[in-house]
Amino acid sequence: MIGINTDAGDVMDSLENAHAEEVLQWAFEAFGNKVAIASSFGAEDVVLIDIAVGINPEARIFTLDTGRLPHETYELMDQIKNKYNVNIEVCFPEEHRIKTMVEEHGFNLFYNGVQKRRLCCNIRKVEPLQKKLGELDAWVCGLRRDQAITRTGIRTVEIDASNRGIIKINPLAAWTEKEIWDYIKENEVPYNRLHDQGYPSIGCSPCTRPVRAIEDIRAGRWWWESPELKECGLHKNDRN
Repeated sequence: MIGINTDAGDVMDSLENAHAEEVLQWAFEAFGNKVAIASSFGAEDVVLIDIAVGINPEARIFTLDTGRLPHETYELMDQIKNKYNVNIEVCFPEEHRIKTMVEEHGFNLFYNGVQKRRLCCNIRKVEPLQKKLGELDAWVCGLRRDQAITRTGIRTVEIDASNRGIIKINPLAAWTEKEIWDYIKENEVPYNRLHDQGYPSIGCSPCTRPVRAIEDIRAGRWWWESPELKECGLHKNDRN
């Protein structure tokens, strides 16, 4: 694993403006089977999978199944699995943790304040992610800087201080939404059909709604909360 040292800094600086293909090629060469793509099967994630499998057909892909995903997301998972002939490593939350949470706070606790929403996200997403990342030296994400105000400072390659200092790789950090959709259309990449119904960002079903043309692309995620709070805990900002 690359540590926090001068050499790591040089590598990160050299890849900051590299093409996504170059970044992924470096990741596969540097980390081998110890790097995996984290996918929620949003538009950015299917682009990443298409590029990655073209470089490395054995690329590892994992997803977090919260138990409350839309049917359309599961439908897309099967399409991706069949088109690219890939294995999708599915991470589930601990059953006893879900059971205790629901018994104490109800099924839809997330509507009752930020703390309860974060509790749900933590149990259904963050804990399974941390368990999976314990197997890895690096992970690849589909984050882009113009997705949200909480993501404007991400780097193409960075140290993930929230997860024992492993390497976090964001090959699409500088891409625009238009570039994502141009790639999907030009390369006939399968995508979640909810995108055609006004859902630019898709998470758990009860926490996602369609957005209006005048709204931010992540306005439909946890729409009852302020924009600066709209992260589930998977991508903490440890750069400041």
